[in-house]
Amino acid sequence: MDALSETLRVVRLVGAIFINARFTAPWCYQSPSADAAAPLLEPGAERVVIFHLIMEGECYVELGDEPPVHLTAGDAVIFPKGDAHRMTSQPGLPPATGARLDQVLARRPRQLVYGGGGPSTRLVCGYLACDARLAGMLLAGLPALLRVNVRGSNAGIWLEASVRYALTEARSPRPGGAGVLAKLAEVLFIEVLRLYMNEQGEGRTGWLAGVGDRIVGPALNALHTRPAHAWTLDELAHDAGTSRSVLAERFQNLVGSSPMQYLTQWRMLLAANLLCRSNAPLGRIAEDVGYQTDTAFSRAFRRVYGSPPAAWRRSQMARDDAR
Repeated sequence: MDALSETLRVVRLVGAIFINARFTAPWCYQSPSADAAAPLLEPGAERVVIFHLIMEGECYVELGDEPPVHLTAGDAVIFPKGDAHRMTSQPGLPPATGARLDQVLARRPRQLVYGGGGPSTRLVCGYLACDARLAGMLLAGLPALLRVNVRGSNAGIWLEASVRYALTEARSPRPGGAGVLAKLAEVLFIEVLRLYMNEQGEGRTGWLAGVGDRIVGPALNALHTRPAHAWTLDELAHDAGTSRSVLAERFQNLVGSSPMQYLTQWRMLLAANLLCRSNAPLGRIAEDVGYQTDTAFSRAFRRVYGSPPAAWRRSQMARDDAR
């Protein structure tokens, strides 16, 4: 299994589509920063990533002092750094004023219809909540605004049709509509990352660039597939079909750490996931992620998460109960 699939399989992601909008020009919608929206979208989440999908029409996105970016139907945009931004029919318009965000999100997906009666744009807004360390890994090296057009892939065409269907179902009395939308939000986010990986040019860095690299990708796949194995740089280089020095340098340049440092990070993400989602004893978890003793595992975990595994597990259970 490849590194991206393995990461998404074992780490808990929570997504939802929270706004279904039809705007008519002129219009301008202010989207808050992810940090401001997180307590309302997913209380207790360490990191929230907001995205938009343009279903029909066209618009612009304004981000800070950067030039406005023109979006057309099929475009999906993600804000990896969580920046506040504006979606607008024309650059320079003031954002609409209205209900507070907590009132807008009282029911999901919220139907928004407003504007000046001109050309129509339909878009959906969604989010993905995840562990802050996972987000830091997945989104490292990405631009502040990531845009791809999902209509360039068969999966994207299916996704758009599925989102339309699920939005209709969410308004029906049949149960399960919100659950379908939540899963579609996750799939849409993953598909955007996959499309972006295919479109990456030379010179880009970050975890996704490493996954798609002909040298670093096989090494990452090996580490993710067999995290408990006692890997050496020699063995990883053999799997990647290169030398120790080439792998070490390229891994550092793309991923930002050495292969062995990365292995420790991945093991700790796995351990945190197992601590949250299972009742397995600490000795079993330590063995599953490549540690021979509870003491060595506890020491490594504490360096990353700031507390021993047992105490950290209790704090996560208390947080979940509070939510």
